[in-house]
Amino acid sequence: MSINILAIESSCDDTSCAVISDGLLKSNVIASQKVHEAYGGVVPELASRAHQQNIVPVVSEAIRQAGITKDEISAVAFTRGPGLLGSLLVGTSFAKGMAVGLNIPLIDVNHLQAHALSQFIKETEEDEVPEFPYLCLLVSGGNSQIVLVKSPEKMEILGQTIDDAAGEAFDKCAKVMGLPYPGGPHIDRLAAEGDPDKFKFNKPHMPGLDYSFSGLKTSFLYTVRDGLKENPDFIKDNLADLCASLQKTIIDILLNKLKKAIRQTGVKHVTIGGGVSANSGVRSEVEKLCEKEGVKAWIPKRVFTTDNAAMVAIVGYIKYLNKEFCPINLPPFARVTI
Repeated sequence: MSINILAIESSCDDTSCAVISDGLLKSNVIASQKVHEAYGGVVPELASRAHQQNIVPVVSEAIRQAGITKDEISAVAFTRGPGLLGSLLVGTSFAKGMAVGLNIPLIDVNHLQAHALSQFIKETEEDEVPEFPYLCLLVSGGNSQIVLVKSPEKMEILGQTIDDAAGEAFDKCAKVMGLPYPGGPHIDRLAAEGDPDKFKFNKPHMPGLDYSFSGLKTSFLYTVRDGLKENPDFIKDNLADLCASLQKTIIDILLNKLKKAIRQTGVKHVTIGGGVSANSGVRSEVEKLCEKEGVKAWIPKRVFTTDNAAMVAIVGYIKYLNKEFCPINLPPFARVTI
């Protein structure tokens, strides 16, 4: 019989369910929450309530699209953390109930490890995957890390942000400019029309491979503040250039450390993951850097960069083959590292 892993992702504001059968993705359903746009950021209580509304239809649709019945599910995988505790509780509780009801194993998945292994999602047998060890530039709204992935079970954080994440810098600077939440996609779109060298923002001087983005946000805020003193329409008149310059600065910060990591480790494969890896500038510049450094870049489809259950399912499949199941009383963790 086929090994069918049903996975649930509910770490933040996207409710997602996916099914992987014998290592191949059969469905990946995502329900996004629009309610947070009015508040300029994710409201945890509203997020958990929306998960409660979405989870049953999302799971039902994922099973339907996969062409299986619930009795054919081999195990249930779920995101244990990190994330918003209320949101995690919805997915965790549903997964536990489903596992008990169907009398099948339960598999807990680390959200960050799932991002780092998202390149192993295969839709056809011909899809290629990276070789171990490889570097993963994991950049999202809550995390900015360079991870050395030695195997699915062994990962080492070589560098990470000491304060804000790259995605947070995108979103908070977008808010300063009056752009809707989430700001990253809007900045990406506007940056294509602007001059990336029009404005200069501070870049941190961090030792090793660690990141910092708090100084960049302050520098951006001061630039906008000073510009508005001289011209009340400063943001409107320079919106595209501000976006392009901000995006270039963030990418420069990310890639400077990634280049160091490539040279220090000598790896031949590099992947990216997390919501910020959907940014067109990040994707393009990582490919250019890898070509210059003589390593292979693995750029995932955009649907696999944001929070999705497909990446949870592939980790669940790997852990199922190794019989790495978890007890029913395992609690979710809001904060946990790789």
